[in-house]
Amino acid sequence: MSYVMGGAGKFKTKTLNSSTISSSTVCQDIRDISAVGESMDFGKIRKLKERCMLRSDIIREFLAELLGTFVLILFGCGSVAQTVLSRGAKGENLTIHFGFTLGVMLAVYIAGGVSGGHVNPAVSLAMTVLGKLPIIKFPVYVAAQFLGAFLGSSAVFCLYYDAFTDFSGGNLTVTGENATAGIFASYPRENLPLFNGFIDQVIGAGALVLCILAIVDQRNIGAPRGLEPLVIGLSIMAIAVSMSLNCGYPINPARDLGPRLFTAMAGWGKEVFSAGDGWWWVPVIGPMVGGVVGAMIYYLMIELHHPEPEKNFEDDRSLKDKYEMNAVN
Repeated sequence: MSYVMGGAGKFKTKTLNSSTISSSTVCQDIRDISAVGESMDFGKIRKLKERCMLRSDIIREFLAELLGTFVLILFGCGSVAQTVLSRGAKGENLTIHFGFTLGVMLAVYIAGGVSGGHVNPAVSLAMTVLGKLPIIKFPVYVAAQFLGAFLGSSAVFCLYYDAFTDFSGGNLTVTGENATAGIFASYPRENLPLFNGFIDQVIGAGALVLCILAIVDQRNIGAPRGLEPLVIGLSIMAIAVSMSLNCGYPINPARDLGPRLFTAMAGWGKEVFSAGDGWWWVPVIGPMVGGVVGAMIYYLMIELHHPEPEKNFEDDRSLKDKYEMNAVN
């Protein structure tokens, strides 16, 4: 007995004797059953995908910014943790620069096609000021970025939990020889005035936003399509090798405050906010100001003066002739 397709997609039995059974018939029956099963499975998968797929743009953008910032912190702070906890045996300043450079690049690749891949409140604010991001989306982007940074720092801590314990004997300290709070958030070098640190962050974030606007400006040279994240990552490398002496180029409020909140909750305590004469607000406010300054500089000196595309009068005349002909007909 074998099974074959009947009407309305149902199976019906077919009695076969030994003289009618052949290997080709059996194989064909098996293929028919497999095809029906596969079509049913694909239908179920398609329906399940349609049910699970998010249709709200703002939620999709929230998740993209969250995941992108998570990846940025995972690779960036992860490179710092590997260097510090190995006492320089498994890393150095250059590997940290590469960690953040590649982290930003991959974060933008992950989120860029959905949300633009800001992964930085300073960038989101600059885009809002320029009218490139609706103001109603700004708080959503910022919330996603801070949450992603918080979760990313928690992942780094879980990844190196035993190494943290071995490094300082279980003592999580903010300052001193075995300080580990600097793995997650920035702290100023000794004797750095807050005002100098603030200017440092304004200049660093301004340079970053200015470069980003140039990279994505299609009416400028720009970057080849698909290579924008790579060039943005190289901009991070340029800032890292030239502006990291004072406080380590945080230039991203979410990248600094999110992990700082994590360290305050994970055992480092309130000292993460009081250290450096209350340094914590500098890498939060400074980049926001710098991002707006950098955006306005690029707009006023470059983008505002792009010539408007020349109209093709022959095409306009041709369209007018076609319209008149259609009207006559």
